[in-house]
Formats: sequence, structure tokens, C-alpha cells
Amino acid sequence: MRFVYEAVDRIPNQLREGIVYHTQEFEIAALLCACGCGHRITLLVPDSHQVTDDNGLATIRPSIGVFDAECKSHYVITAGEVDWLPAFTPAQASSIMLRQISRHVEADRSRRSWISRVWAALQRMAFQLGSIFTRRR
Repeated sequence: MRFVYEAVDRIPNQLREGIVYHTQEFEIAALLCACGCGHRITLLVPDSHQVTDDNGLATIRPSIGVFDAECKSHYVITAGEVDWLPAFTPAQASSIMLRQISRHVEADRSRRSWISRVWAALQRMAFQLGSIFTRRR
């Protein structure tokens, strides 16, 4: 299967095989798994992946690891061509997911101003206090 690159304003609800849909405005890309299982893959661009147009063909870096589907596919796409890689073990997949989540949490923290972080902490405390008093009734 070859993957073509398609720049879009919005990711369509129904994806077609062999197309990498990319919206620069919302910094995401989407495609159906290269193995043909029909699993929908959404990529965060540029946070986790780079998606480029190579003369109408898609290139995606780093590799795509499908952890949340039965196929457990792992591959890269270069100028539309799929290069298959060994599947991740469950331990590797878990480690990668935890690192990815940590990276996004840290990026979110660094983007927020100190006042918004204080406000969020106060809201969490108010919620916790409210739940304590609700349980005592």
C-alpha cells in the first residue's frame, strides 16, 4: 500500500485507505492502519510526529506504533512506502506510552502561566473539600 498526502482543513469522519490527512491549523494527522485492519490512527503534529508531503506522497517520522489495536503494527512511512518494523513488546509499548504522556503533561505545565496554575490548584482544593463535606452527610 502507498500513502498519499492530503492537506485538509478538517480531518474527515470517514478515512480512506492509503491517505494521510493532515491539518496544519489543528496540528494533527490521521490515517487508517497500514496493515488493513481499519484501525484509525491520529497523530499529534509536531508534538509526537512529523508529517511531510514528498511530491504528493506522505512521509511520517518517527515510526507509528499501534498499541491500541489487535494488529499491534509498527512501521514508518517514507515517500508513501510502508517499511514494517518489529512489533513492540507489551513492556516496551507501556514504557513508550508513559513517556509520551509525561512529555505532554510537562509541556502543558510549561505553557500555563503561574496564575493559571494557582487557579487550577485552588479549584482542585475546592473540589476535594466539597467532596469531603458531601461524604459526611
